[in-house]
Amino acid sequence: MQIKGINTVITGGASGLGLATATRLVEAGATVTLLDLPNSPGAEQAEALGGAARFVPTDVIDEDAVAAAFTAAAERGPVRAVVHCAGRGRPMRILTKEGKAADLEPFESVIRLNVIGTFNVLRYAAEAMARNEIVDGDRGVCVLTASVAAYEGQIGQINYATSKAGVVGMTLPAARDLAGVGIRVCTIAPGVFATPLLLNARDDIRDALAASVPHPQRLGDPSEFASLATHIIENGMLNGETIRLDGAIRMAPR
Repeated sequence: MQIKGINTVITGGASGLGLATATRLVEAGATVTLLDLPNSPGAEQAEALGGAARFVPTDVIDEDAVAAAFTAAAERGPVRAVVHCAGRGRPMRILTKEGKAADLEPFESVIRLNVIGTFNVLRYAAEAMARNEIVDGDRGVCVLTASVAAYEGQIGQINYATSKAGVVGMTLPAARDLAGVGIRVCTIAPGVFATPLLLNARDDIRDALAASVPHPQRLGDPSEFASLATHIIENGMLNGETIRLDGAIRMAPR
């Protein structure tokens, strides 16, 4: 699918991977609706991107808000591509320092955002795209975001790794399910990237993570994620695939 002239939705679009993707799509001639939390800098970022971008405050686990966001996005034309970047991690161990079972809430909240939030966006994206005319063989393309933690979750990532494995797990069934209506689904599993979370970490932590990447021995740049997301949209044969974008890293236990 050609990027120029299409209408797109980016979740988590106010910063990091989502903002980098939105920027690349606008530069390539697409219109973009940024979805992010009401307290995010989404409005400012959309303004900086110019008239091709708009911001709709949205919590991706809120059914009504996501439905309304896709209705708003469709005002600018049929939604052809969605890149879902919204999500987060939260440190968690199975046992407390005293040997007690951990609280359930840190697990449940991350699963709710990263798995249920992803499916919530996917289902409303599919609903919007299924009404489209076929262009370049597709009615639409959905790009989801997992993590290498889905494969090599570290100590303290039990909730995050489980949630991202859930995103990997939904990718192929979703692609098969939506094939009949001409919608492709792929997932990107990034390694360690220079997102706001890592950029705010201590220098020694950042340096250690960069050194753990075999090649190139650095943090990934969000523009590299954006480049792959754009290629997935453009390449009609990419479907049902989770692509690691990680410089050959394999995460150690801690």
